[in-house]
Amino acid sequence: MKVIAINGSPRKNNNTATLLNKALEGAASKGAETELIHLYDLNYKGCISCFACKTKNGKSYGKCALQDDLTPILEKASNADAIILGSPIYFKTITGAMKSFLERLMFPYSMYAPGYPSIFGRKIPTGAIYSMNVTNEQMTDLGYKQGLKFVEEYMTRIFGSFELLMVNDTYQFNDYSKYVVTVFDEKKKAKVRKDQFPKDCQAAFDMGVKFVQQASL
Repeated sequence: MKVIAINGSPRKNNNTATLLNKALEGAASKGAETELIHLYDLNYKGCISCFACKTKNGKSYGKCALQDDLTPILEKASNADAIILGSPIYFKTITGAMKSFLERLMFPYSMYAPGYPSIFGRKIPTGAIYSMNVTNEQMTDLGYKQGLKFVEEYMTRIFGSFELLMVNDTYQFNDYSKYVVTVFDEKKKAKVRKDQFPKDCQAAFDMGVKFVQQASL
């Protein structure tokens, strides 16, 4: 069994990557083979609207025909038993790197037929872990959840299921005094990092465990 995690953050060792690694630890604890893929290591672009994935009897029907660094990653995703996405939230949405990845991942499986049925061919557990500076209350008040709903809707329709973990009020800098960030209370951030972030890491670990259990059914 193979579980892959896709890191849509430019950072390899901060909040999002830490959470994804915890999710993979959970999956590995149940015997899964795991892999963490860093999108910012790759040279690729989003969908170019060539429609090769929709061409009747075409050799690329149902898969992305564009050849670049993302090509082998999409192949890994097609063979995975579970997929976990991870992204920091920039301007109320996922990073551009993650958005471009999702265009390439999801569009070939979304059939241009009534109801836009999936041609992925099987059902696997999928999910996303989002990390963000804003508090849970701010996230709700500013409509973050509604803006991110498209990922859940498409991933559920294409792959069969989707689980979401929102991680709020994250600690962004090792030394806040070096940056102009007066909107944040460093002491409060540090407390959240100490008290809440370990709980978020446990929730990510539990997601990994759950996905392997679901995929084993």
